[in-house]
Amino acid sequence: MADPTPAVLLPEAEIQRIVADLAARIAPVIDDETVAAVLLTGGLWFAADLTRALSRVGRHVRFDALWLASYGDEQKSRGEIEVRAGFQRPIEGRTVLIVDDVFDTGLSLAEAVRIARDQGAARVLTVVFARKPWPLPRAPEPDFVGWEAPNRFLVGYGLDHAGGLRGLPDICALD
Repeated sequence: MADPTPAVLLPEAEIQRIVADLAARIAPVIDDETVAAVLLTGGLWFAADLTRALSRVGRHVRFDALWLASYGDEQKSRGEIEVRAGFQRPIEGRTVLIVDDVFDTGLSLAEAVRIARDQGAARVLTVVFARKPWPLPRAPEPDFVGWEAPNRFLVGYGLDHAGGLRGLPDICALD
């Protein structure tokens, strides 16, 4: 049976408006020495747009990545985080802005914050494009949230289904 056609929940133009709004809210609390660290792989689309939007408002952050995995090709988290690659640049004494696509279980974000603190970040801030509802308390809650997403399986704008559909320009539901 073929996958159902994704239903558009958030069109590309609205995504860009949300990213610009996030950049305007984040810029006053960071500086150009801040390291924006994307959580790979899904956060890459959002991080690229966000760092460009920050540049447009006068913040030229440094860029890095953490490669964490918790889903594999499944639609549900495995409940544990695999660290596939850590920071590539020194972060000791700097502000680190962890950038992720979606906040659901909170496991990836918590692990990224722990890693940044363990490596000596002076301050760790977090931003997620979307926050999904979750039945249990999560820690840490993101410092900045772009969109309160519905409790549906999302694809597009970096969100995937078994590695596919990440490149859709809109955020869609696949359920």
